[in-house]
Order: sequence, then C-alpha cells, then structure tokens
Amino acid sequence: MSEHRRAKRKRAQENIDVVDTMTEHAVGRIGNLSENGMMMQATAPLIEDALYQLRFTLGGNGVPSRVMEVGAHQLWSETTHVPGQFWCGFRFIDIAPADAEHLIRWVEQPGGQFD
Repeated sequence: MSEHRRAKRKRAQENIDVVDTMTEHAVGRIGNLSENGMMMQATAPLIEDALYQLRFTLGGNGVPSRVMEVGAHQLWSETTHVPGQFWCGFRFIDIAPADAEHLIRWVEQPGGQFD
C-alpha cells in the first residue's frame, strides 16, 4: 500500500506529550508530525471537528528542544486496540512562523521518516 500526502511526515521516535492549553491537561502523545498537522494517540475521546490549542516540546536528533503551541482542527478519530486510547488526526490552523520553521527542521532530520 502506498501513501500519497502533500507533506512529508515523520514518526515520533520518543514520547512527545501533548497538553491542551485551555485546560492545562495532558491529552495524549504524538504519533507522527508533518508541517501541516499530526496524528496523536489520545488518552480520552476528543470532540471531532473541534478546534484545539495544543502545546508540546519538539527536539532531539540534532534539533534543539522548543516548546511549540499550535492551533489545530481535529479531522478524525478512531479507537485503538488499547482500551481507553484513540488515534486522532489534526490539521494545524495556526502556528507561529518560528515554530513552523522548527517543525520543518525536525521533520527533515533522519529517523522515523514516512513519505
């Protein structure tokens, strides 16, 4: 099976926790990232088609750590094989230019690559 996406995405090799900045609660961990969005493994069901303000720290593998804040639109969700966990897909709708540049550098680093 081949995948065709607009932007290269990269699997997170380490745990990258995600916090909902409106509630300051951890909501999950990043599965993969692209410059346009992310897939996250959530620890509770989130509201589909909702807008979220999320924060996570991104770095490693030659890229310095940086706290990132993004506005994101949840596009889809589905249950995982682990009870109480859900895969969620997000599209970034707001990201600071410096954060977007950092994210692109992170995606371009070797390791965990998808096409």
